[in-house]
Amino acid sequence: MTNPIRWTIRDRYNNSVYLTQERWEHIIEAINHPEMEEYEEELKETIQIGFRKQDTLNSQKYRYSKEFENLPADNTHIVAIVLFGIREDQAGEIVSNNFIVTAYQKEIG
Repeated sequence: MTNPIRWTIRDRYNNSVYLTQERWEHIIEAINHPEMEEYEEELKETIQIGFRKQDTLNSQKYRYSKEFENLPADNTHIVAIVLFGIREDQAGEIVSNNFIVTAYQKEIG
């Protein structure tokens, strides 16, 4: 597999959401969000129990956020952007295809 799944987790609405190795490497790249490297467990928790809001311009895009007290600098929340979709599996069945595009830390007042 050229783009292996790093992990899959269910959100509070029982949607399966996954993170690929490629997306994780993108997130923690020095030019993106290297501060996320030590906060993968918090990212999982953000998907599991965080607040979810649908994007007003793209109905397949959701923003998950959750407050944490242990984040560096003045950051207060982890934010994850998830694209929801469907795909056909090897058996020809339609299955969900919900994946994390990016994740970052942010100060939210």
